Amino acid sequence: MKYEIIIFDADETLFDFKLSEKEAFKNAMLEFDIEYDESHHLKVYQRINAAIWREFEEGLITQERLKVERFRRLSDSLKVQFNEQEFAKSYMKHLAQASFLYPDSMTLVENLHKDYTLTIVTNGLKDVQEHRIRKSEISKYFKDIVISEEVAISKPDPKIFELALNNVKHSDKKRVLIVGDSLTSDIQGGINAGIDTCWYNPGKKVNMTDIKPTYEISCLMELKTILEE
Repeated sequence: MKYEIIIFDADETLFDFKLSEKEAFKNAMLEFDIEYDESHHLKVYQRINAAIWREFEEGLITQERLKVERFRRLSDSLKVQFNEQEFAKSYMKHLAQASFLYPDSMTLVENLHKDYTLTIVTNGLKDVQEHRIRKSEISKYFKDIVISEEVAISKPDPKIFELALNNVKHSDKKRVLIVGDSLTSDIQGGINAGIDTCWYNPGKKVNMTDIKPTYEISCLMELKTILEE
């Protein structure tokens, strides 16, 4: 086998974060008695949230500030008054309870863990990912789960991958593969760390960046083919 260790991203790779986000956001809006229009409100929030996580990846905002700032921006955008700190608590409470796997995730991981050491590295908030990922039905197949807020390092910083490898007592980067959906976080992080990468691209988006993954798949089960080469 070429690889011994597989580092997975969590959200939008193994876990359906968009579904979790949709459920959590709807429940928070209803909890605050805001007349909810999913077609409008969710799109506004997703645009704001995507932008602020990009700022986080670029080191422009801390994870602690991000938790509340996105809802301050949402309040301004929607011109709806609410306590953004309380809204953030409500959203994260509901998000922590929303853990949805993609259909192939369990089958793939259950199969791979027999031959490979599996770990997760996620840019996430501890209180949310502790429940959604560490306590999920799939977690038993992973030797370690690294959450960025917990270790104060985030992708694409190569140090988070070095920490993950240290946790499983592995030092040979040539025997490691990183699998994730984000070019700027997972794939760039792998490149920064000198580790091979596999871009999970189910939407078959055209890569318009200079970030070049080692492999690309559009279906999770295609990973088995790569590993068998």
